[in-house]
Amino acid sequence: HVQLVESGGDSVEAGGSLTLSCAGSGHTTSGYCMGWIRQVPGKEREGVAAIGMDGRARLADSVKGRFTISKDNAKNTLYLQMNNLKPEDTAVYYCAAGLFLVLYTHWGQGTQVTVS
Repeated sequence: HVQLVESGGDSVEAGGSLTLSCAGSGHTTSGYCMGWIRQVPGKEREGVAAIGMDGRARLADSVKGRFTISKDNAKNTLYLQMNNLKPEDTAVYYCAAGLFLVLYTHWGQGTQVTVS
């Protein structure tokens, strides 16, 4: 059973930085494609970043140059480094995993990021 637990969400000022972490159970980061998805109440979910089992990363255009997705298979942890944060980055950020990129079947509970 895959379990994902996010952490690192916080309130920051515009221009600041945060690093989100997602701790997986078992061998989640090596055995699954993983990603970060964010959602603002009343709006559709937005895929922010994704990383394949081979480590190849994809980023949404809205965060390219500011966000970095990475994983540490030894720690079974997924990361999202967020720099130069903007108010429009405010959302609940979810970690997700699946056997195919962006086709996620397992989700974490989410962590709130607020940029003012």
